[in-house]
Amino acid sequence: MQLPQPLLQSLERVDSFDKAAFEQVHASGKQVTSLRVNPAKPIADFPHSHLSALTVNAIPWSRNGYYLSGRPSFTFDPLFHAGTYYVQEASSMFLEQALTQTADLSKPLRVLDLCAAPGGKSTHIQSLLSAESLLVTNEVIRARVNILKDNIIKWGCNNVLVSNNDPKDFAKLEDYFDVIVVDAPCSGSGLFRREPEAMDEWSPDNVVLCSQRQQRILADVWPALKKDGILIYSTCSYSKEEDEDITDWVMENFSVSPEKIQVDPSWNIVETQGKQNAFGYRFWPDKLDGEGFFLACFRKREGDDEAVMKIKNKPIAVNKKDIPILEKWVIGNDYFFLQHLQTVYAWPVALQQDYNWLLNNLRVQYSGTILGELIRDKLVPDHSLAMSVILDKSLPQTELDYKQSIEYLQRKDLKLETEKGWQLVTYQSHPLGWINALPNRINNYYPRELRILKERPE
Repeated sequence: MQLPQPLLQSLERVDSFDKAAFEQVHASGKQVTSLRVNPAKPIADFPHSHLSALTVNAIPWSRNGYYLSGRPSFTFDPLFHAGTYYVQEASSMFLEQALTQTADLSKPLRVLDLCAAPGGKSTHIQSLLSAESLLVTNEVIRARVNILKDNIIKWGCNNVLVSNNDPKDFAKLEDYFDVIVVDAPCSGSGLFRREPEAMDEWSPDNVVLCSQRQQRILADVWPALKKDGILIYSTCSYSKEEDEDITDWVMENFSVSPEKIQVDPSWNIVETQGKQNAFGYRFWPDKLDGEGFFLACFRKREGDDEAVMKIKNKPIAVNKKDIPILEKWVIGNDYFFLQHLQTVYAWPVALQQDYNWLLNNLRVQYSGTILGELIRDKLVPDHSLAMSVILDKSLPQTELDYKQSIEYLQRKDLKLETEKGWQLVTYQSHPLGWINALPNRINNYYPRELRILKERPE
């Protein structure tokens, strides 16, 4: 791997840079595979059978993160499709330390993940928040919103809203968020080892352009953070212009105080300080098992500590006569059921006002949980309900073996002995989706756009 010489020359200015070790680890071809398990969908015998041939070790800065000694075919693991874990780069899981050490996660919080696709950090944040908290996960690029929405649905949460907005659109949500996470678009040098093709797009000019874009993003979203709120800024770039220089810019342009994160020395994460004494945390792949990453935290010292929410348009609640129909499909009764055309959503009652307000101010792509479509006093259940933790597991279900599960996920025809009607199909007790068993056939309702397109290698 021939690293760009201008990058190496620019990194000579960074005290913790070890050129020989940095070049060696990139030349080694070493790959690090890691995942984070979903605490809302615990696997009884993790590491489960699909990973049993691998060595699994804990990632020290994440309570649910694990290194794998190799990379299996996640595509052919039904538990991956069930949302029991997310394949995520280990360094980026350090976000957990930033959140747990700077915010009181036992309280209801409003959190914005501004640059969220494909959803690794959002699913991580959601797992750390209380059930009464709200996560707004946003992606500015329309083409990437669907993968974000799919991953949120797979994770099974009910307290997340997915939006497709430019950062400047959030300025009108003044003093609303307790925490804003900006994993900023960057020049991508921290991913060279994992994605060598990223080197073709790297240049000093692109670093400058990214730095300017990062400043603009932070300035645009700044009004939405409330007083004493936390800003978490991160990149997958090694360049000082996108890391310490940005922390200096934040200190110079906003009323903030830097937040220090306690780091175990054995983790080999390098703490840095910019000219303005903001703390930054650098991940070098020659010093730890992970890709290049940088993170810094700030506490806002201006503004108000509560937003004013004025709601103009309210969503249409379902007809009262339909509520008993819907309640049969979910656990608990603290939901607000709303209807758009025939599609029915379930919102947590505690977040109803917030969801209403955000619907009035953002381009919302998904919120709460889609239950399905109400047709002639019956619910046709949606895939998102099968994935959700609010699903009533006492509903009729059929357990599939491994071969049947893969065929289901490929959207093939199934031959099963089961009761007639809607059935939840599961693998190792984890829901995969719906079938509808008719007298002469079984209809496979796994979403066409999510189906496995490849054949399983023998």
